[in-house]
Amino acid sequence: MIVSLAQGGKDTIPSREQRDTPGIKRDTVTRKKDTAARKRDTAAKVLADSAHTAARRDTVDSVKAIRPPVTVATRPDSGIPVASVVKGGIPEPQPTLEGFQNALRDHPYYNFYGKGVLITEQLKKESRDESMFYFLCLLLFFYGFIRIAFLKYLDNLNTLFFRVTMRHQQIRDQVLQSPLPSLFLNILFVISTGLFLSFVADYYNIVPGMNHWLLLFYCCVLLATIYIGKFILLKMIGWMFNIRSATDTYIFIVFLVNKMLGIYLLPALLFMAFAKGQFLTILMTLTYFFIVILFIYRFIIAYRPVRNEIKLSRFHFFVYLCAFEIAPLLLIYKVLLIFVERSY
Repeated sequence: MIVSLAQGGKDTIPSREQRDTPGIKRDTVTRKKDTAARKRDTAAKVLADSAHTAARRDTVDSVKAIRPPVTVATRPDSGIPVASVVKGGIPEPQPTLEGFQNALRDHPYYNFYGKGVLITEQLKKESRDESMFYFLCLLLFFYGFIRIAFLKYLDNLNTLFFRVTMRHQQIRDQVLQSPLPSLFLNILFVISTGLFLSFVADYYNIVPGMNHWLLLFYCCVLLATIYIGKFILLKMIGWMFNIRSATDTYIFIVFLVNKMLGIYLLPALLFMAFAKGQFLTILMTLTYFFIVILFIYRFIIAYRPVRNEIKLSRFHFFVYLCAFEIAPLLLIYKVLLIFVERSY
């Protein structure tokens, strides 16, 4: 009985292999379905790519059919070959590389294919403009310092120079009581006028090959010597002939005009330092004219106060001008010129 039960159980209970066989079959069927789906997708993609390629080929063929034919023609006026596009039966010229080269070769203003021109190089000369620029800046700063520190003194000088008031005696006393700004303005006059004389000597090539700064030093020494000698001489004349009031008045007027000349020369010096050619000539002429007018004005305003102090005729005053104003300048200029010529 037990044996029969065992045999019966063997027939009724399935084995493990028998239990696993249906799952394996189901997996195999699923994989087959997935493979078939991928094949269908691949076939559809290939068909789509083939259709896209065919569409592109049709587009290119249509563009080629629309594009007009290109022919090469020759321009009648210049003989330059150009490409022509036939459009509506009328050829339209199109530029080509050869035509562009021929146009450059035949151009009347640009000699691209001509022979080279030999240009001789010139050695650039050293310029003193930079050092002169800084020197003029220092000179302007010096005048600016005087104007800021002694503004009242400059206002009194302008009042006396243009004689806009009748209280000039009181203003003159105030000016005489300020020796420091007077000394600074006298130094400005010596430097600015010496610089002007150096420009004149350089313009007329009076001392060729001479260093510019050395020439400026000589001109400043010349001016300082002239006016210091004039100051001493006039003081001696006033003491010897007992006319100190007249000589002091004349000395004051001379140095007043000199101070104003030193100030008014600054703008002209700024232009003369860098001007060239015809402009420099015009500037020199205008500066000469201004200086001559200033000296004539000095003699005019000096004559009346001196005549009020002493009995002096116009003839004697003219003799004084020739003897003590013009002759010393010519003599010192001649001596300085001989000295410079011997030195160089």
